[in-house]
Amino acid sequence: MNEVRDIIKKSIEKLEKWVECHNYKGYEPFDGSSSFLRLLTFGNLYAERLLHQLVRRSPVNLRPLLGIKPEVSTKGRGYMASGYLKIFELTGDDQYKEKAVKCLDWLIKNKSPNYSNYSWGNHFDFSSRSGKLPKLEPIIVWTSLIGQTFLDAYKILKNTKYIDVATSISDWILELPREQTDTGACLSYVAYKQLSIHNSNMLGAAMLARTAKFTGNETALKVAREAMEYSCSRQLSDGAWYYGEASDRHWIDNFHTGYNLDSLKCYIENTGDQTYEKNLRKGFEYFKNTFFEIDGVAKYYHNQTYPIEIQCISQAIDTLAYFSDYDKKSLQLAIKVAKWAIDNMQDKDGHFYYRKLPLMKVKTPMLHWGQATMYQGLTHLLSKIYK
Repeated sequence: MNEVRDIIKKSIEKLEKWVECHNYKGYEPFDGSSSFLRLLTFGNLYAERLLHQLVRRSPVNLRPLLGIKPEVSTKGRGYMASGYLKIFELTGDDQYKEKAVKCLDWLIKNKSPNYSNYSWGNHFDFSSRSGKLPKLEPIIVWTSLIGQTFLDAYKILKNTKYIDVATSISDWILELPREQTDTGACLSYVAYKQLSIHNSNMLGAAMLARTAKFTGNETALKVAREAMEYSCSRQLSDGAWYYGEASDRHWIDNFHTGYNLDSLKCYIENTGDQTYEKNLRKGFEYFKNTFFEIDGVAKYYHNQTYPIEIQCISQAIDTLAYFSDYDKKSLQLAIKVAKWAIDNMQDKDGHFYYRKLPLMKVKTPMLHWGQATMYQGLTHLLSKIYK
């Protein structure tokens, strides 16, 4: 175990140096709209989606040719702060406390300007099958994940400003539209329309539940319970979840399943509500038995390995580390996934590659979607190895 720990520590140190040397800037898979070619789409949704997919799926990084520059990322700062806090807890080294505080202060300063409560979105416009998501328009996914880091900071650093931010985040979530059904209610992905997606709904519920443990907000607990009822009542018989209930969202992938499981575990732990314990156990067994090859490769879809993507790897490590107190095999699987990623996806300069295709690797340095998520996952795993 000492050898494994040293391998992971060395990987973390190289990755940390890369991120900091690049001033927390990098590319993102869906930043295609930042190109000057967007003018040629004339605002057409289908044309904008084609541009996104061209940039995202190209095995060669077209961004420098298309005028797309590396940028800062709210999600990236949130994940880096989370990792710094974990290293600070492990070592007591004040430099990591200072780094975490700087990232959190940056997030406070760079909240979405569109709402009074704290929330965050992308630093680029994004077009998908669901429509257009404007730059800086917050989404519940990034807001909830960042919110969890503020709760970690409050727990570790004891500064009340962090619980104040978390409370404000919960207030923003409570103001979102909700799809009301006979079996629960689904929190919307965005604030300006109802968009029902399982991972975003469950992430929002987890944030509400954990914050309410500190604040005692009964309304937040009620909404969290209704959100979990919605998604758990729609879990498939084998333990999986579709991305969403609409017919065009019936896919099952690795990292969104990880979000669902993390969120449900967080909800149960912070409320004591055991109603969905069987859903959690069935879901984790499905995750563990479905999304991994024998050598530690993290598959993208339940029925398809490629593309082997760093987001699936990083979230798998994070989820498996989180469940290491729940399943005795989880930690060893997390280590196997991490070692494969370090051996096959980490460059000599420290950054992790974006994708591995059957015949080549796409080495584009994403920031949130790769470097920051791997930093969070690996530091989380390291903290479990030390226990």
